[in-house]
Amino acid sequence: MMEWTLAGLFGISIILLVLSISKTSKQSKAEHNQIDLIHISTMKEINAIQDSIRNIELDLEVVMKEAGVQLSSEDKVFMREVLDLTNRNYSTESIAEMKQVSVNELEKMLAPYRTTKEGRKVANEN
Repeated sequence: MMEWTLAGLFGISIILLVLSISKTSKQSKAEHNQIDLIHISTMKEINAIQDSIRNIELDLEVVMKEAGVQLSSEDKVFMREVLDLTNRNYSTESIAEMKQVSVNELEKMLAPYRTTKEGRKVANEN
């Protein structure tokens, strides 16, 4: 009798083990599918951002050619850094010191950007 009880319990435990493995496998597949979907949507977003960046770069190139501006890539990086520092409210003197250029030279470089910015402020205040 005891042997039959042990055999019955052993049989039930095997059935429960098989059911548990089956259920875990289904959950694992569902989680894997969710991860795949998230990965795909992330990759689509990255591709869309890369396309936007490419378009912005092309637009910038077109505008620069139409305006007749010729800047080397080093000059573009320099101007980008200077404009970033200016937009973050660094003083002209501190930017000139950081970038190792004269204040007058920096003022000349920033002049077109400052008049545009001030013009926008006046237009928006009215």
